[in-house]
Amino acid sequence: MLNLERLRTLDALARHGSVSGAAEGLHITTSAVSQQMSKLEREVGQQLLAKNGRGVRLTDAGRLLADHAARILSQVELAQSDLEAQRGQVVGELRLAAFPTAVRGLFPAAISALRSAHPGLRIGSREMDPEAAVLAVIRGDFDLAVVLDWYNKPLPMPDGLVKAPIVDDTADVAMPVTHQHAQRAEVDLEDFADDDWITWGEGEFCDEWLMHTLRSKGIEPRVAHRAEEHPTQLALVGAGLGVCVAPRLGRGPVPEGVRTVPVRQSVSRHIYAVWRADADRRPSIRAAVEALKSAAEKAV
Repeated sequence: MLNLERLRTLDALARHGSVSGAAEGLHITTSAVSQQMSKLEREVGQQLLAKNGRGVRLTDAGRLLADHAARILSQVELAQSDLEAQRGQVVGELRLAAFPTAVRGLFPAAISALRSAHPGLRIGSREMDPEAAVLAVIRGDFDLAVVLDWYNKPLPMPDGLVKAPIVDDTADVAMPVTHQHAQRAEVDLEDFADDDWITWGEGEFCDEWLMHTLRSKGIEPRVAHRAEEHPTQLALVGAGLGVCVAPRLGRGPVPEGVRTVPVRQSVSRHIYAVWRADADRRPSIRAAVEALKSAAEKAV
C-alpha cells in the first residue's frame, strides 16, 4: 500500500526540482524529505532518485510514480473539498499568499474577519509576487493567492485555476509638490516624458508593465531608482528624486512633500483571487473570497 504522505513528498520533489525546494514547500526538513523518499523506494522496490551533481533527479520510475502521485493528490484534494462542502463548515487550514500591497491593504481586515467568524479555521499567509504566487497555488503550497494584472497587461493564468475579482485599484502619478504638474487636477503619462522614474525591480511584472506602457506612448523611460515597496518609492519621490506610479490600495499616508494626481485616462490594476479548481467547493475558499471583497470595499 502506497503511503499518501510519501507520495506527497515525491510530488513536491517533482514540482520543486530539489530536496531543499521540496522541504521548503512542505515545511519540513531536508532530512525528513530524504527519509520519506528512502521509505518510498523500499515500498515500491525501485530506485526513484539518482544523483545529479550536488543534487538529485527523478529516475524513469520516479517520474512515472510522480505523475500518478499528482493525480492521486488532486483526487484527495477534491474529496476533501467535497466533504467540507457537504459539512458546510468553514474549518481546517487555509494558506494565503499575496503581493505586498494586498497583504498590507487587505489581509489585516480580511483575516481578522475570518478568524472572528470562523474560529475553527487556521489561517497562515505569506507575501509573494503574483507570478510566484500563481505557481505556488498550482504546486499546492498555498490554497489561495491574491494576484493582479494591469488594464493593458494580463497576468498569464495556467489551466486548472479558478479566479474571482476582488477590486479594481486605481493608480495615480506621485510627484514632488514642487513639480510643475503638482497642482493639476489630472495628468497624462506623456507629461512625464522628461522626468526620472522610480519603479519596481527590473524584470518584475509591474516594472515590465510600466516600461511597456510608457514605450507604447512614445516615451523611453529614464529609470533613476528601483524599489520593491511603494512606501520606499514615495519616500524617494518626496526627496525630489523622480516620479512614480502609486496605486491606492495599501498606500497609507502620503509623505510630506509628495502630491498624487489622477491620470486622465484611468490607470488601474485588476486584483483577484485564484485557487485550484479541485478545491472550488471548499467553504473556506468561498469565505476567504467574501472577506477579501469586504476588506477591499473599505480599503480603496
